[in-house]
Amino acid sequence: MMWLDMLRTPMAAPETPALKAMRLAILWSAIALATAICALQPLRAALGAGAGGALAGLVMALVVLVPVYVIAKNRADNAFLDASLAAQPDGEGRA
Repeated sequence: MMWLDMLRTPMAAPETPALKAMRLAILWSAIALATAICALQPLRAALGAGAGGALAGLVMALVVLVPVYVIAKNRADNAFLDASLAAQPDGEGRA
């Protein structure tokens, strides 16, 4: 019975354009950070001491974006689950 319940449980809300944009911003920031870390020597040659600031900026972007995304995604998922449970004809509520 447990597997059947898992199959009927909605796993996530449909992704809104704002959530998609935020997810892609996180992805590209992480890719840029990884690339900048791998290319730290050429970055230092080009930017000097500013290379550390560039890396710090990417880290700070991720520090801000990830919690904001997680909170927004959690709210969207909860609202979707609440709406889908309220629309059930048998009247089963959320446990």
